[in-house]
Amino acid sequence: MKELKYLNKYLLKYKWHLILGTVFVIISNVFQIVPAQLVRSALDLVVENIRVHKALNGVSAQNTFFEVFAHGILIYAGLIVLMALLRGLFLYFVRQTLIVMSRLVEYDLKNEIYEHYQALPLSFYRRNNTGDIMNRISEDVSRVRMYLGPAIMYGLQLVTLFVMLIPVMFSISSTLTWYALSPLPLLSLSIFLVNNKIERRSEQIQKHQSKLSTFVQEAFSGIRVLKSFNRENESIKNFTKESDDYKHQSLKLTKVQSLFYPLIMGLIGLSTLLTVYAGSVEVIKGTLTFGNIAEFIIYVNLLTWPVTSLGWTTSLVQRAEASQKRINEFLNTSSNIVSQKNVERELQGKIEFKKVAFTYPDTGIKALKDISFTVNPGESLAIIGTTGSGKSTVSNLISRMYDVREGEIRIDDVAIQDYNLTSLRSQIGYVPQDVFLFSDTIHNNIGFALDDVSEDRIHQAAKDADVYDNIMAFPNGFTTRVGERGITLSGGQKQRVSIARAIVREPKILMLDDALSAVDTKTENTILNSLKRIMVGRTTIIISHRVSSAKLANKIIVLVDGNVVEEGTHESLLEKNGMYRDLYEKQNQTEEVAE
Repeated sequence: MKELKYLNKYLLKYKWHLILGTVFVIISNVFQIVPAQLVRSALDLVVENIRVHKALNGVSAQNTFFEVFAHGILIYAGLIVLMALLRGLFLYFVRQTLIVMSRLVEYDLKNEIYEHYQALPLSFYRRNNTGDIMNRISEDVSRVRMYLGPAIMYGLQLVTLFVMLIPVMFSISSTLTWYALSPLPLLSLSIFLVNNKIERRSEQIQKHQSKLSTFVQEAFSGIRVLKSFNRENESIKNFTKESDDYKHQSLKLTKVQSLFYPLIMGLIGLSTLLTVYAGSVEVIKGTLTFGNIAEFIIYVNLLTWPVTSLGWTTSLVQRAEASQKRINEFLNTSSNIVSQKNVERELQGKIEFKKVAFTYPDTGIKALKDISFTVNPGESLAIIGTTGSGKSTVSNLISRMYDVREGEIRIDDVAIQDYNLTSLRSQIGYVPQDVFLFSDTIHNNIGFALDDVSEDRIHQAAKDADVYDNIMAFPNGFTTRVGERGITLSGGQKQRVSIARAIVREPKILMLDDALSAVDTKTENTILNSLKRIMVGRTTIIISHRVSSAKLANKIIVLVDGNVVEEGTHESLLEKNGMYRDLYEKQNQTEEVAE
């Protein structure tokens, strides 16, 4: 229960749900116990008065006696029905308090986890896979809810019913009570063991279900590749194998589940037999009545489900504890990207790197080595280099996805760690190398960066990114849904929508991380011409492996393995006959061949 202590703050928050739920459980138990006593009284009434009725055979008073006798039985029957209806009403109240409480806590916990996820740095997402992150906010929270709802509800029912019922049973007959209760511990233990086996096999089924789902998702996502390589039959064979494994695990679970109810019914039957046997002995002795036997049989049946549920709820608590431990691992993970002085100010756009070296904490790869450069407000810098040279790391550091441990980064002569994160990032427009579009309309994807943005501003951003005509060519224009990860758009269209999303917020600092890699030369030139106007008055970082994108920049640096090997303007670098010139000539030759 140590890990589950984290949930105490929520139990305290919804304490009135818990208190009222407990009260309603107690009241519903009262309406369970009283009918058994009414049955006892009714049976005793029948047994005692049936002899009198027979003795009055042939006497005129017999009919009158029967009417009175039958009226009394009807009153008992009506009271029993009334008790059942009242119990049903209060069980409804129990669920409207305890189960509702569990749903409210589930809602709060999911929001807390999701909010915490948003605050965690990029390194967290590089260390953990998406499936595991998703499971902790869905499957694990659902298991915790089962502890907060059903486990607490049935636990309260068991405790309160035992506290209320056992003294009543012992007050009638301690011998009969011991006989009636003797099989119940065995029942609870058996259910616990069987349920644990069911849980383990259920988890195996879940794992196979996940593998099967992943296989199907990959097959459909890569259907073009499957068809291109004519591997449909191989895919069907693999699916059949995964499906057979799932079937095998399901059949193993079914075999265990088939023991569940026979075991329950067998032990309940044993308890009933012992009650009837011991009760009959007491009736013969004259210490108990037939009504007492019927009353005890009802009591045994009342205790059966709470005792049966003890094994189940114990398993629920164990699963919840394991799930909450997994949740706590992430909740206890704190972000190392924090603001030192929480500075909030409008940026001018000066960026300065002073002897910056950076090693990715999750991989140990040293991406930058002693990098220094300065970009003044309104100027532009192009960072050119081959794959793995450290270009994208620069953009990650400027947007504070990571913090440097060696050297210093300053923006407007203020250490970047001093800025309020929200304020800093809200003034940076970033076009990532790996374009991601949400499964939404083009309009909402472009306007994603702002809470309230005008139509004109979105349309202008689309025009500046040279994607406006493409959008208007769609039947639904800007209301066209782009599908999962923007699948309905071409690579170039996705990149241009991503550029429009970055510039619609009119950022002080604009970073283009290989943003034109998926467009052809003609489209690239059109976008670059638009960017000339966009870049006026704002600091721009152009990260690219294509020299053609660097021409717009006031200054160019060339990175190789995290080191600056060349620095200057386009013209001055061409004169040096260095790496930049080699890249320029090779790319020009490639473009001429392509033409």
